[in-house]
Amino acid sequence: MFVKWMFPDETHQFKAILHLLLHFRWIWVGLVSLYEEDRDKFIQKRLSMFSEKGICFDFIECFPQMMYGSQAGEMMENGEKLYKVIMESTVTAVILSIEITGMLFLRVMINVFNVDNIPKERTAKVWIMTAQMEFTSILIQRQFHIDFLHGALSFAIHSKELTGFQQFIQKRNPNLEKNDGFIRDFWKDAFECSFSRDITDGNAERICTGEENLETLPNSVFETTMNAHSYSIYNAVYAVAHALKAMRSSKLKGGRKIDERRWKLFLRSPWQLHYFLQQVSFNNSAGEQVSFGPNGELETGFDILNWATFPNKSFLKVQIGKIDPQAPPEKLVIISAKEAVWPLMFNQALPLSICNKECPLGHSKIKVEGKLSCCYDCKPCPEGKIADQLDLDDCFPCPEDQYPNKDKNNCLLKHIIYLTYQEPLGISLAVIAVSFSVISAVVLGIFLKHQDTPIVKANNRNLTYSLLVALLLSFLCSLLFIGQPDQVKCLLRQTAFGIIFSVALSCILGKTIIVVLAFMATKPGSKMRKWVGNRLAISIVLSCSLTQFCICVVWLTISPPFPDSDMHSMAEEIVLQCNEGSTTMFYTVLGFLGFLTAFSFTVAFLARNLPDTFNEAKFITFSMLVFCSVWVSFIPTYLSTKGKYMVAVEIFSILASAAGLLLCIFSPKCFIIVLRPNLNKKEQLMKK
Repeated sequence: MFVKWMFPDETHQFKAILHLLLHFRWIWVGLVSLYEEDRDKFIQKRLSMFSEKGICFDFIECFPQMMYGSQAGEMMENGEKLYKVIMESTVTAVILSIEITGMLFLRVMINVFNVDNIPKERTAKVWIMTAQMEFTSILIQRQFHIDFLHGALSFAIHSKELTGFQQFIQKRNPNLEKNDGFIRDFWKDAFECSFSRDITDGNAERICTGEENLETLPNSVFETTMNAHSYSIYNAVYAVAHALKAMRSSKLKGGRKIDERRWKLFLRSPWQLHYFLQQVSFNNSAGEQVSFGPNGELETGFDILNWATFPNKSFLKVQIGKIDPQAPPEKLVIISAKEAVWPLMFNQALPLSICNKECPLGHSKIKVEGKLSCCYDCKPCPEGKIADQLDLDDCFPCPEDQYPNKDKNNCLLKHIIYLTYQEPLGISLAVIAVSFSVISAVVLGIFLKHQDTPIVKANNRNLTYSLLVALLLSFLCSLLFIGQPDQVKCLLRQTAFGIIFSVALSCILGKTIIVVLAFMATKPGSKMRKWVGNRLAISIVLSCSLTQFCICVVWLTISPPFPDSDMHSMAEEIVLQCNEGSTTMFYTVLGFLGFLTAFSFTVAFLARNLPDTFNEAKFITFSMLVFCSVWVSFIPTYLSTKGKYMVAVEIFSILASAAGLLLCIFSPKCFIIVLRPNLNKKEQLMKK
């Protein structure tokens, strides 16, 4: 019972093992316990703690039961099976929850059983040994190698070197300790010799003098330094002494001290000492406090040790961490393994203990049906996501202003783009816009110069001038779409385009209506004469233009356009654009333009066969066909285009539709005015 008390709470040790595995990213491990009940206890009480943190066990086994005589062969057969399970496994980290007998059995397995048919890289294991384990070489194992422990990790009850302990050990020998019944047997086994008085046949190879030096023994046989087990025994003896003292000095009911007779009765029932042991608290000679918790466990921590072995079968244990149960949770386990050594096969690289290779950068894990969570495949990250670390559970998207590189393992800054005057597309569109503006101005100048000629007067000069000015402004307003968007440009772009085009279309509508009314007015007794005139033309233009103007005012009032950044349309670029604010109002503006176009086309189509003297309806009909074709093509193209090319599509649509109106309506007239002036006479028109 008391030996168990000299061991700290085992829960802390397994928490530390879990922390150790996570620290080194060993998620694919195995466990071997000494007894079946230890294995079952681990499965029932500890396994879930490891599973919750993503640790998987390839095997959880126990050493075969110790057998003798005729059953020894069966024990060795089971031991060989266990050894093959361990060595054939792909795990690198193996937890050994064993005591000294388990280590003795493990050494037999490693030195006796054959592993030639097992890949060499699988035989390199990092053994993680619990604090219950103690290493020592018994006589028959003296020649067994111990290099399998190179790079091993072990837990040990926290200990501290005691002043004078090594001097005490060095003075121990059979010649001075004649009454010690154990030292002679230890001496014979340790130095492989016999005392002269024990020799009966005279064949002893070596005689023990009793003066042999303990420091010459490899520490696999005997450690002259204070190890954890010795430290625990030392503290246990003092704890019992303090408890006995407290028990002897305690008082019975009534305040009387225990007399000699009652003291002897107490000693016959040692369980009565337990109460006093639980109350013990003292500082040992190393200056460390020894006390017990409410459940009787020793209140101390663990040291984490790293083993280095040498050819002479000695070893060195270096502390690389500690467990302090009294520390805050974040400091419960402290590990500093920069100087740790590892099994020679790993060439001092940190060993990996994983079910399969880590997923490379740019890939994430994918669960494999029927396998543990630690065993998985890797899949490339989908478009738009990256994995900038090894073995990520899932890929993740870049920030909005960045995009994945080709390998999907890093994020790059997106380029900021918009249609500029410095690029070929922007320059081309600007040149076309300015060119057609100049052409419009030239045509307007020609018509002003020849304003009194029949062909100019034939179809309402004022509407013609208004139409040309509107077309000129339409070409120029397309320039608002080029360059970096700002608040002013965004407010003017669509509204200016919508209003100016409404003026142009209303002028065309007015011209076609007047042509129809003028023809009808020529019939005898027609009442249409009073409708033919400038007032009707002005009314049509103003009513249509004001309607579009009101729509734009409402748009600017409730949800005006504004500068915006489109982070998502283009994978590698940030598009600076004008957000339309209200998509509904934007398409309302386009819808009203479509209404004017359809109405103008219908009237012009009906008037196409009127006498040529009054008629430019056939040219208007053709121009409306061009206009409709452009804008019918615009909507699907606009919706399917992204980035600065969306702006270019709208500019092209504006230029193409305005150019269609300009060329279809005015090129025939300019041809007559400039190149065939002889046809620009009233007599010629009357002949038709």
